[in-house]
Amino acid sequence: MKRILIVGAGGQIGTELVPHLQKIYGIDNVIGADLRDDLVVKMAERGPAIKLDACNLVEFAAAVKKYDVDTIFNLVALLSAKGELNPRHAWDINIGALVNSLDIAKECKCSVFTPSSIGAFGPNTPHDSTPQDTIMRPDTMYGVCKVTGELLSDYYFTRFGVDARSVRFPGLISYAQLPGGGTTDYAVEVFYSILKDGHYTCPIPKDSYMDMMYMPDALNAVSMIMEADPSKLVHRNSFNIASMSFCPKELFAAIRRRVPSAIFDYKVDPVKAAIADSWPNKMDDTCARKEWGWKPKWDMDAMIDDMLKHVSAKLGIKLSI
Repeated sequence: MKRILIVGAGGQIGTELVPHLQKIYGIDNVIGADLRDDLVVKMAERGPAIKLDACNLVEFAAAVKKYDVDTIFNLVALLSAKGELNPRHAWDINIGALVNSLDIAKECKCSVFTPSSIGAFGPNTPHDSTPQDTIMRPDTMYGVCKVTGELLSDYYFTRFGVDARSVRFPGLISYAQLPGGGTTDYAVEVFYSILKDGHYTCPIPKDSYMDMMYMPDALNAVSMIMEADPSKLVHRNSFNIASMSFCPKELFAAIRRRVPSAIFDYKVDPVKAAIADSWPNKMDDTCARKEWGWKPKWDMDAMIDDMLKHVSAKLGIKLSI
């Protein structure tokens, strides 16, 4: 990778991926792109940034050619819970940006990264030690888009030689960006709520396990997969990657050990609960470990300590742990 364009760069992943890749490849070689003016202005404070609609093929292709891009990171997406509010809109955005990325990559000889997700799995998928290759019959539009994305990316690789690669992200936890409408967002929301109000009401059932990952591990996974030796990749789209698995009850108990005054209760959102129950409890990431050396660094306790530290600082709250 020498010249990188990140579309959808103002979202949860992009907000941190842009500076992560800029540290590796140089500020001027990583261009952030988003549709929202305010996000573009914010990105421009630290490096190259452009306004771009990734669903507009002509505009997208022109930017790739103008900046001599050789790697596209397509982060454009409507997340799981938000996508269920308008499934057709979710399809148009998620698949529109993906197909444009792949078509442009085919024409311009670019590599492409598009994140997949635990949302690609469904109720009939084995929930424990979910295999790399298994049943994928999601019952959300977000999941349908992710499975479609995996298949399309593999098709463009086998049919046209497009170097498309991907990982299946668990729920991502980060202090840098507020949640954006995902089912796993409770694991971020809780830190802001208990530090500001001393209380959090959870929309996910207390015993619903889901794979989770702290953002530093996620960013490392992205750069690792894109730098991996292609001759060693048996799979491409998409790799299971895992780090930690917990349910709300376990997370809240661990937080309370650090913040004894915190109060937790539940008001279950039936839509989010159904989505959570359809996803894996924990994925088997053996293939990622074997094929490109994946290994997470963060566990739940380390993540909690770091989140409390940074969120309290962000909120201007003094916290003694």
